[in-house]
Amino acid sequence: MRTYVRYFLNGLLFVTPIALTFYVCWRLFRFIDGWLRLPVPGAGFLLTVVFITLVGFLASNLIARSAFAWLERLLTRLPFVRMLYTSIRDVLGAVVGEKRRFDKPVLVTLVPGSEAKALGFLTQDALDGLGIPGHVAVYLPQSYNFAGQTLIFPAERVQPLEANSGAVMAFIVSGGVTGTAGSSPSSARDRGAGADEATP
Repeated sequence: MRTYVRYFLNGLLFVTPIALTFYVCWRLFRFIDGWLRLPVPGAGFLLTVVFITLVGFLASNLIARSAFAWLERLLTRLPFVRMLYTSIRDVLGAVVGEKRRFDKPVLVTLVPGSEAKALGFLTQDALDGLGIPGHVAVYLPQSYNFAGQTLIFPAERVQPLEANSGAVMAFIVSGGVTGTAGSSPSSARDRGAGADEATP
């Protein structure tokens, strides 16, 4: 019976991530497809993608860029709309824009003289404008969450990492479960098991 339970758990670990991924993608597709309320399934999604691509093309055009800049200036002058627009714009730009902010992974010493460190992303390498020279802004994502905190550290306590930013983000969000290049989540456990087996 224990063998069948193990098979079931192995199958659950394999099927659940795939099923949830397809489910989220399907729900997102249905959500976007329903914007235009067209009777043909998929037509709304396709037209939305074409429209967004067209807007991106026009935004790269010198003539249309001035119109987009005028609209952006208008949005940034309205009190509540400004806060909402700039927040959404900066978050999207930090993740998928050409000037992505989460592309500088760093290792931060949380307390001077301590061995406790945290992984994060350098978002501002100078804060003189805020009156705190010699400090930098580091964004620390939370594990198993789409949130995080922006903390201020002295520059000497922040160590740049020669690592892929996407891999570092996946490592943090997964709580360290997702392996990085040259390591695997089970390597430490396997070493510990090997040591236990070697111990008489």
